Amino acid sequence: MFKKIVLGFAFLVTIASCKKQISSSEGQTKVLTKNGEIKSISGTRQISGVYPHLTTYAHGRENGVYGYGNECGIGALAEWNDKLYMINYAAHQPKGSEHKLYIIDENLNMEVFEGSIGGTPTARMVHQESNQLLIGPYVIDSTGQIRVVPYSKMEGRLNAYARHLKDPENWVYMYDMEGMLYELNVNDLSVNKLYQDPLPGWHGKGGYTSQGRLVISNNGEHASEGRVTHDTQDWDNNDFQWEESWKVDKENIFGHDKLGILAEFDGKNFKVVERKQYTDITTKNGIYAIPNDDSPLWAIGWDAKSVRLKVLDAGKWYTYLLPKATYNNDPPHGWFTEWPRIRSIGNDKMMMDMHGMFFDFPKTFSASNTSGIRPIGSHLRYIPDFINWNGQLILATDETSIQGNPLAGQPQSNLWFGSYSQLSEWGPSSAYGAIWLKEDVQKNKPSDPFLISGFDNRMIHFRNYGNTSVELIIEIDIKGNNAWEELKVLTIPADGYVADIFDEGLDGEWIRLKSDIDAQLTASIHLTDDDLNDGVEGRSLFRDLVDIDDDSEVNHAKLYSNKTNFNLSIFNGAIVEGKFEPGNEWEFSKFDFKFQPGIQDTTAREALVLETIGKQVSFDNKKEESEENSNSSLPVWSEDAASIIINAKEYKLRLPKGKSDYKSILPAGTARFRREVESERELANVGGTFYELPLFKVGQEPRYKMMRPVSTHNKQITDFNTWNGLLVLSGVKKGALKSEHVYTNEDNSASIWLGGIDDLWKYGKPVGEGGPWKDSKVIAGEMSDLYLMTGYDKKTLELQADKKTKVTLYVHVNHYLDEAIPYKTFELQPNKKITYEFPDGFSAHWAQLKSDEDCKITSWFIYE
Repeated sequence: MFKKIVLGFAFLVTIASCKKQISSSEGQTKVLTKNGEIKSISGTRQISGVYPHLTTYAHGRENGVYGYGNECGIGALAEWNDKLYMINYAAHQPKGSEHKLYIIDENLNMEVFEGSIGGTPTARMVHQESNQLLIGPYVIDSTGQIRVVPYSKMEGRLNAYARHLKDPENWVYMYDMEGMLYELNVNDLSVNKLYQDPLPGWHGKGGYTSQGRLVISNNGEHASEGRVTHDTQDWDNNDFQWEESWKVDKENIFGHDKLGILAEFDGKNFKVVERKQYTDITTKNGIYAIPNDDSPLWAIGWDAKSVRLKVLDAGKWYTYLLPKATYNNDPPHGWFTEWPRIRSIGNDKMMMDMHGMFFDFPKTFSASNTSGIRPIGSHLRYIPDFINWNGQLILATDETSIQGNPLAGQPQSNLWFGSYSQLSEWGPSSAYGAIWLKEDVQKNKPSDPFLISGFDNRMIHFRNYGNTSVELIIEIDIKGNNAWEELKVLTIPADGYVADIFDEGLDGEWIRLKSDIDAQLTASIHLTDDDLNDGVEGRSLFRDLVDIDDDSEVNHAKLYSNKTNFNLSIFNGAIVEGKFEPGNEWEFSKFDFKFQPGIQDTTAREALVLETIGKQVSFDNKKEESEENSNSSLPVWSEDAASIIINAKEYKLRLPKGKSDYKSILPAGTARFRREVESERELANVGGTFYELPLFKVGQEPRYKMMRPVSTHNKQITDFNTWNGLLVLSGVKKGALKSEHVYTNEDNSASIWLGGIDDLWKYGKPVGEGGPWKDSKVIAGEMSDLYLMTGYDKKTLELQADKKTKVTLYVHVNHYLDEAIPYKTFELQPNKKITYEFPDGFSAHWAQLKSDEDCKITSWFIYE
């Protein structure tokens, strides 16, 4: 365990131009400043694993005057000289910025390196021969002396260091986000640019040397910015220009789903391994790269179907598929995937974080031994790096950004400190993927292996698009030793569908599929958790947030992370006649966690404005009028007798209702509907449930069809925000006592709840009920609205109509297939209710229904 010390107390007041140490008897922070900028800071306050004094900013000055303020992720962590080194990064600054190098000691005293040059760096590697840590543009020796490689010598967004192929004792490779490949001399810090842009794709990410070659990756496609999606079917090669700087053959470079790259470099020539989106590349040695490393090399990436794990073993590449817990990372531009890692976490364990899921990752993983990958759990936090240090697991975060986010004034990010065991207490081990997506499959050709180990419920949705039935052979690798054996054979009828749920006790690492004929097939896999959070811990954690059916007095508030200082603005108020009426105004101070009357930051009033984005939707519940928006006159969300309704730009969705009628307690526009809470990631709070909303681009309407429920709280939460590394919730009971999580002013007229973003899972699993129809007049043959199924546990459907009819239930099983698949047909007798319990382990993303007859009908889904 790390050691705690008793520190002096401080509160930052007006900062003079000379060095000054400021202290107070009421806080828990000690700050050293110079010329208005924080140079060192220490503290003891800890909330849900977060130490607020360790928050990093884009500038670090109290007055908020800065030039590089869109983003502030913590891009790299490294242990060196018994200290923790970390760097934060700007959104796009290849020539440097005001971001910093930070040095943290075992007592969590943090020093800011005065020679910091910022930029967008995430690279880290220990150079064994010279015994130096390379982290971003900084080279640090064994005594802690820091040298800086100026951006005038090595311009770029520095993302990956790797051992040199020809002179590794004196040189290393540096690969940057724009695709430039440098070599850096670790002795005199001289730099040679080897290549300007040698490979297709964009948004360079990983680089590592193993088995006599340098392997590098990028995870985006510049030409696809804001236009191409994974499921685009009509790619035109003429849309893409061949760059003369590219050092690979033109053949098969462009085409459907050819996004990003994984490539090899032998010191002279480049070779394309795969045109897919890839991020981290490493071996079991990680940042402690060793000479002549011949161990298996791992690269993680993705496509529309699944997470991809490529393994280079004895010079040959192998492919393995894993599911996705979230679709936040998916857009083809690659911006939202910074930086998934495979890394040691101490105690001889390694962990992989990819697409919102933690996995145990065995250091023994190779082509001949593929056992041991297990899901740990999912998360909401945006995690660019993680490390085991000083006896704890530490997660870096890319938290509050202001790229298209009017509800925060300045970007800021912090660390999370905890234990490996806590990760499994966050989100469920539920994830989704596919082996085939409406694609042509060759007869008797085995698919790539897909992970099934460690998941409680495992099911596959099969769809045959041909006019001939298909015999599908499911094979299993029980021990991860490539000993494949037949598990079962399924017949998929012509133009038919089969859902197959595996036995719960089935033991095995991977499955793969084979078809007995050439066919066009889909095999979409849903892997879900049986042990969802029961909310017991949350009842204590959130007890001071007012329940929706509680008539206690509530301190409602709108929240804003300030721009011109480090504080949190709080617009206290009340719900009066269906509107939020602001009352007293406060700033909650970063350094002593106290309420100060009056808001000094004039930009904070954005929290009260119904700010629209790109003529799309507001953050409260208004929609900008637009001729192209068929639903422009509707609020973003509404509620009828059947369900919560999401009125997106081009479609309408329905969600389960909570335990009470929310529109009567918190009418539309009174409580915050959606908000960015992690950089480039949004949450929605509607009907008593939090939902994760993936984005395609910041500032655009979320991809609501890819949403997943997080937890059902049934609270009067008026606003939610991330600030100082913490999740902030308003809606606290007036008179609540101060605690680790609840902070109030002196007369209890203002209060907030503070915790961690992944505390939200502790409310308990999502539950609710409702449907697309309730006593609704239905037209024969007309499909209902889509109704959410993703992420819910025990599922039951009740159907009742006023006349005899057949009702068909359709399911949507993959986000990249825009098709409703008929799952089951029910024959209804007049006014006779039918109850259908879905099988244990059944999972789909959305449901729709269709009646054969005009009738009045109720379709009621109950999620318990």
